[in-house]
Amino acid sequence: MKLEVSSEALQNMHRHAEADYPNECCGFFLGLEGDVRQVRVIREVENAKEGDQRRRFQIDPKDYQQAEKYAIEHDLDLLGVYHSHPDHPAEPSEHDRSVAMPWFSYIIISLQDGKASNTRSWRLNDERQFEEEPFETKEFSSQPKNLDI
Repeated sequence: MKLEVSSEALQNMHRHAEADYPNECCGFFLGLEGDVRQVRVIREVENAKEGDQRRRFQIDPKDYQQAEKYAIEHDLDLLGVYHSHPDHPAEPSEHDRSVAMPWFSYIIISLQDGKASNTRSWRLNDERQFEEEPFETKEFSSQPKNLDI
């Protein structure tokens, strides 16, 4: 499946990743599910990982519930999770794979010296291994109704 990410959503992910550097940031992205997944907005969440957040992130279950609620209230689909890899490639780690859900897309932002340098998307296959998911930045002609970020 292909992912189309609004330029605004991608800019917001990059801004969040750079602001949280040298720690990993995390959040959700929402949009419309179809032949192509269209990412329209993001929901930043705080990295709930106890201890060193430079190499791990954790999402609080309450944040997940709030993202699901937001999606329902705004007629959107919760499409996936984004997070950053400070000073590491935009490739999923074994830990990323072990906590991933098969229906989500996972956008990983590589930061080099605090600046977003590479962004890639991944999805689990039937063998629970990550495969890269093609994505492109796109401008959408209209935003979903009732969108209050």
